[in-house]
Amino acid sequence: MVRVVDLNPVPIAEKYSVSSSEIDDKLYPIDLYMCEECGHVQLLDVIDSETLWDDYTYHSGQTKGIVNHFNEVAENVIQKFNPSAKSLVIDIGSNDGSLLKAFGERGFNMLGIDPAIEIARKANQDGIETIPALFTENLALEVCQKFGNASVVSAFNVFAHADDMSGMASGINKLLSPEGVFVFEVQYLVDILDKMLIGTIFHEHMSHHSLYPMKRFLNSHGMEIFDLERNNIQHGSIIGYAQLIGGPRKTQPIVHEMLKEERLREIDKPQTFLPFIKNLNLMKSKFSDLIKEWRDCGATVAGYGAARSGPTLIAQFGLGKVLEYIFDDHPQKVGKYSPGDGHLVLPTSELYSRKPDFIVILAWIHGKKIIRNNKEYLDQGGCFVTCFPDVRVIGKNDLAYLEANNCD
Repeated sequence: MVRVVDLNPVPIAEKYSVSSSEIDDKLYPIDLYMCEECGHVQLLDVIDSETLWDDYTYHSGQTKGIVNHFNEVAENVIQKFNPSAKSLVIDIGSNDGSLLKAFGERGFNMLGIDPAIEIARKANQDGIETIPALFTENLALEVCQKFGNASVVSAFNVFAHADDMSGMASGINKLLSPEGVFVFEVQYLVDILDKMLIGTIFHEHMSHHSLYPMKRFLNSHGMEIFDLERNNIQHGSIIGYAQLIGGPRKTQPIVHEMLKEERLREIDKPQTFLPFIKNLNLMKSKFSDLIKEWRDCGATVAGYGAARSGPTLIAQFGLGKVLEYIFDDHPQKVGKYSPGDGHLVLPTSELYSRKPDFIVILAWIHGKKIIRNNKEYLDQGGCFVTCFPDVRVIGKNDLAYLEANNCD
């Protein structure tokens, strides 16, 4: 393993505290490493699963765009592969069951597996059978004995969350029926590099995937990728379709085309990260200049979005002692203190009563939406600061830039 990106350590993103005296200020490394043999990129410093998932607050069903996306995925899988009516669909990392619900509404049997105990409990209450556990090969064997094999196994934006990826892949192999399909979605390393997606680097994302090492990895566990799709989920993801080796489906041209593109770009070589590092240092320099300006003029600065990306952005750009509070409406976070620097989370309704001079958008995925929903704040003289696709101060006269750039 070789370290390809050196980052400042960050706290665990979801550890919010009810009291300012109980703030979890422990910091953990988050540097990125590359396997020099296969080119896979990952964290080496892994947080134990109990600590990482106990306080997990993200619910897929809270985001309309994700729910719509899952409905499209379910429809596409059914249209493309025609799984048997009422056959079993198993979703690994099923969260609140939003993806399974899309299959259930189309007549399929559903089973979810998720380590976030409270979220799994809620899914069960909503009628989506969910096993509250971390997926392992042994669990896969137990599932097969009780439920049988699955026509579809899915893992959406969770294949990056596994420390024991080999165990997960072996378990998926055992779950699949002979003609079954494994459908997974992961953020794509090419997009992370090209679009400077700093906010996607946090402890839950233990892996950052590209196609070549993924293909090699699945082959070693008896599966083969036969089709792919690229989309703009989280600003750059791929949906992969795999089957047991020797399965009935032919490998589609897009698989060969993307492999060729990765080879040409040498995406599996450490030097490919040099432009990313250069741009990251430039972003840090821009924030350093802004922070000096803010301090010189006594400006008030807030954050927007108690997002999982927040601690990463705060730590990399030196915002810990600059932000006075964070705006967010998440019911499990409002009134609590963020991990690390202990910023109080205030409801967004207080934005106009407090009127900070600058608001740094920490929920970078929703940047454009946040700004559009708060044009009145800009009209009143406030400014937003974006971290994506660039560090930029957005005032009321800068909306043309916002519309011209993909900031949400």
